[in-house]
Amino acid sequence: MERRRALTTAAALLAGVAAAWPGPARAAYVVRPWPQAKPVPELALVDLDGRAWTLAALAGQVVVLNFWATWCDPCRREMPALEALAARHANDRLVVIAVNYREPAALIRSFLERMPFKPTILLDPDGEATSQWTPRVFPTTVLIGRDGRPVASVLGDLDWAGPVARDLLEPLLRASTPRDGGARVAPSTRGEPPIMVPP
Repeated sequence: MERRRALTTAAALLAGVAAAWPGPARAAYVVRPWPQAKPVPELALVDLDGRAWTLAALAGQVVVLNFWATWCDPCRREMPALEALAARHANDRLVVIAVNYREPAALIRSFLERMPFKPTILLDPDGEATSQWTPRVFPTTVLIGRDGRPVASVLGDLDWAGPVARDLLEPLLRASTPRDGGARVAPSTRGEPPIMVPP
């Protein structure tokens, strides 16, 4: 039942974007503003070394909170761009945090031997954090302002060096608090679906 709900969500997202673009179906990512009335979920997870991380401890930084899994092709595809984003803005108090969905640390470490990734990886062994922060499609990336308030969610693999990412991040990097608005649905020209649901 849970998987069917996730599949339905993913299909609806893709269909909604495709309907806005005539002609052959195109892959797309979706940028959604964070609902103003929605409370900020708790984030209290541990990293691969067992160290505890909380959202409160990241106050004052722009947080790019990415939810991913090793079996997710679009997740793997955007990881180099996320790593480059973190390096490019290392002096701007921007941090990339990658939350892994329900996979053991040993499997993730094996994956990192084949595909190194420098940003911090947090473990979500029961999937609870992912369920609270995302619609359980992968990848999903939540952009959080310096005051700890989420601003937008990106569903799908975004070019994090491209103009849409810059439009989303620059106001957060400039401001001491997040600015409202600016999030929108935007097309992608890639030739395969950008979001995945758990197997």
